[in-house]
Amino acid sequence: MSAGGLRLERVGVEMDRVAIIRDVTVDCPPGTFVGLLGPNGGGKSTVLRAVYHALRPSTGAVLLDGRDLHRDLGPQAAAREVSALAQEAGEPIQLRVRDVVATGRLPHQGLWSRESDRDRKVVADALRTVGMADKAGRLVATLSGGERQRVLLARALAQQPRLLVLDEPTNHLDIGARLDLLELVRSLGVTVLAALHELDLAAAFCDLVYVLADGELVAAGPPGDVLTPELLRRVFRVRAHRGTHPVTGRPTFAFSSLAAAPDPGPDPAPSGAGQRPASTLLEGQL
Repeated sequence: MSAGGLRLERVGVEMDRVAIIRDVTVDCPPGTFVGLLGPNGGGKSTVLRAVYHALRPSTGAVLLDGRDLHRDLGPQAAAREVSALAQEAGEPIQLRVRDVVATGRLPHQGLWSRESDRDRKVVADALRTVGMADKAGRLVATLSGGERQRVLLARALAQQPRLLVLDEPTNHLDIGARLDLLELVRSLGVTVLAALHELDLAAAFCDLVYVLADGELVAAGPPGDVLTPELLRRVFRVRAHRGTHPVTGRPTFAFSSLAAAPDPGPDPAPSGAGQRPASTLLEGQL
């Protein structure tokens, strides 16, 4: 799989004449892991749905290496370029693991095509990549939550996409499964756009983050520059205490409610991260 560069160019989405997202521009350079952050209802899932063909933007364009995914590609052609793990993604629990993963080959097959030797190899490779080859014959119903997420990831990889879209991929997983899944995703070399709730995970895994609130983009840039206590207070309505991970050097956070205690003042900036560049905040949005 080669990695594609994604650009959302001033994208807006309306539903029943109500603007859900407005004028959102996001850049995902090839091979990067990019996070969409923001409170519930901020527009993250809507942005992702506009990328993987579940919604058509009302304004703007979704470009993969310069090609408009909605204007230039039909749904089947787009599915050969973009695969998704959606929040509501369900797996047929009475099917076996291999059969679920094999459905990822459908965008590459004709209406009456039978599974080819290449299809079988791609499915086997996807199962091996996610560490589920030894469970290919198991019923999905017998798997743990983390294993099911790996099956769905294998199905997405079987599409051989150039862009992988993840909507809250770590929901309902324990901390070990969360780390394992995101480390695996990062290792794939494919471009990733992911909506994430856990700010520590976003700081640990993302190359760039885009913060949405009320359907608008309010901040963008590297996590260490963007995820400041001030921004988190304004966007998430929490008091954030920022530290530095002793191994990775990336930001970590502890949170308290705004009502829990008097504000102790700004946290000391971590070494090398004194002031965020002005470009990381979008003026007038907070």
